[in-house]
Amino acid sequence: MRTRVGVGIHGWGVYIPRYRIKVEEIARIWGYDVNYYVKSLMLKEKAVAGIDEDVATIAVEAAKNALKRASIEGSKVGAVYVGTESKPYAVKPTATIVAEAIGATPHVLAADIEFACKAGTEAFQICTGLVASGMVEYALAIGADTAQANPGDHLEFSAASGGAAYVLGPDDSRAVASIEGSVSYVTDTPDFWRRELSPYPKHAEAFTGDPAYFRHVVNAARELMSQLGLRASDFNYVVFHQPNGAFPLRAAAMLGIPKEKVLPGLLAPEIGNTYAASSLLGLAAVLDVAKPGERILVVSYGSGAGSDAISLIVKDGIEERKNLAPTVRDYVNDKTYIDYGLYARFRRIIRYVR
Repeated sequence: MRTRVGVGIHGWGVYIPRYRIKVEEIARIWGYDVNYYVKSLMLKEKAVAGIDEDVATIAVEAAKNALKRASIEGSKVGAVYVGTESKPYAVKPTATIVAEAIGATPHVLAADIEFACKAGTEAFQICTGLVASGMVEYALAIGADTAQANPGDHLEFSAASGGAAYVLGPDDSRAVASIEGSVSYVTDTPDFWRRELSPYPKHAEAFTGDPAYFRHVVNAARELMSQLGLRASDFNYVVFHQPNGAFPLRAAAMLGIPKEKVLPGLLAPEIGNTYAASSLLGLAAVLDVAKPGERILVVSYGSGAGSDAISLIVKDGIEERKNLAPTVRDYVNDKTYIDYGLYARFRRIIRYVR
């Protein structure tokens, strides 16, 4: 899919909670062999939202950082879309909280988007279309999650917290990256789900890799390259959704992409799987180091299932924007380790009865 009018990224921003829990600590509590998670899945630790943090607070911080890089006021944003699967209210949008916090209300489009872990790139595509149509000049796309996992489940080793936000606008001299095109690949593949009133999701383990993740990620990437007349070698950086550290590298190998192009945006070993923020955080890490003229491939994945593949070309002027807000690496390196007891309190695993 290519827009008739050019759309570009004007600003990007992230937020990753300070707290971390190591996979060794989780394995110690439940008696698992930690080597499987460390060696096979390349997981070391994950980011944990604090007791006073949720998707709304994470999204607001990421949005403010994105606006700093875009050098625009929140009042100029005409649309706010938040992709998440762990919003704080079952019936109340998170997007209105963000819009109010950045000063975009009252004349603004706002909604929450759901599609498991690809909800963030879904919001990105919606905002791209709104800007391209001329309905709004600037739109804010956010992916944020405080991922849930049943205590003792394999997902607990990776389900993490974090958020990334992007200000999209006209592809003019102020844009730091041009959106070259995008493709979505969607099927009804139920590998992961959560029923109403169930506190934690369930997953079909046999479906996790094939036919779920790899089928959708690889086919979306191939179709985008076919539509744009590009090859894997045309991309300087490649970012995949990161349920763990191993899956993105395997997907890259299936596409003939050297791992060196994946590593700059590979964050799962250090912060875990941030769900709707995962691929967008990886993109932010790449933008933090990318140079003008370089091409970036981003491929998300959402259970249920689908992938969005997006091609971007970095533009002149990106260097002067990088230091206007904290980088991904700034947040990754700012960390405080906690034990399982404090983790259980922060994630409200222990339910108080009064």
